[in-house]
Amino acid sequence: MLSGKGGTGKTTVSSALIKLSEAKAYADCDVDAPNLHLIMSHTEVSKNRDFYGLPKAAINQKICIQCDLCRKMCQFDAVEKINNSYCIHDLACEGCGVCEMICPVRAITLKPSVVGDLMLYQNGSVFSTAKIRMGSGNSGKLVTAVKQELKAVAPQASFAIIDGSPGIGCPVIASLSGVDMVLIVAEPSVTGISDMKRIIATANQFLTPIAVCINKYDVNTIQTKRIEVYCRQHHISIIGYIPYDTEVVQAVNRNQSIIDIDCKAGSAVRKMFGIIEPFLKHTIRTKESKNE
Repeated sequence: MLSGKGGTGKTTVSSALIKLSEAKAYADCDVDAPNLHLIMSHTEVSKNRDFYGLPKAAINQKICIQCDLCRKMCQFDAVEKINNSYCIHDLACEGCGVCEMICPVRAITLKPSVVGDLMLYQNGSVFSTAKIRMGSGNSGKLVTAVKQELKAVAPQASFAIIDGSPGIGCPVIASLSGVDMVLIVAEPSVTGISDMKRIIATANQFLTPIAVCINKYDVNTIQTKRIEVYCRQHHISIIGYIPYDTEVVQAVNRNQSIIDIDCKAGSAVRKMFGIIEPFLKHTIRTKESKNE
């Protein structure tokens, strides 16, 4: 599940499809702002571990001779002198190792740094997610780790649903890798269409089947028509039209999925799932035949 921009309703649709399909394995790969867990009501994390990224420099104050070379040579202004001692700001340090190399007394070393937290929930199903820490730039690698955790714990799952990141950057590319189908949640706005085109172009690089659903399609029917024309020209199926529904916000505020209540948006997603279900069954049969 992807979207070219944030706020299209991707997680809302993902949670509904997870419940409708009774998926035994799913993941939230929006590691910058994960929130699928708020709707899926998992109460306990069965496994929580740190995720390490690029190393960061650290100074041993006991042997530092205050030669000032590290501060002068740092291209990222990560070294600062405070009260006659030197410190390194983790958010600025890029782990390039120049300061370690030039320190005449070997007072500086590169140490592993925690850039994110991996969480695994198990309660009849397996749910993998993560949260990247502020200032860290390893979101693509963290998404890959989220998928690896899911695959390792639920290897027998017939299929998995992934709630990906918005945009087209590294976390999206990591989310796309190895999937059987991409469902793009689009919104009928100028920026929504522009970003939808970008994520379609990105997904096409992976030669992955693409389908589109339009969320809040009735808010701007002119832009909805533009989406229809674009998809028709590029031979992309539109498999769902979800109307604007004030009940959606109320459901989310109660940590509910839109299929947990009787609402127009939920009914539209149920209809869309009827179109997706045959594809899921075909995927399951294909994988089962390969394993025989």
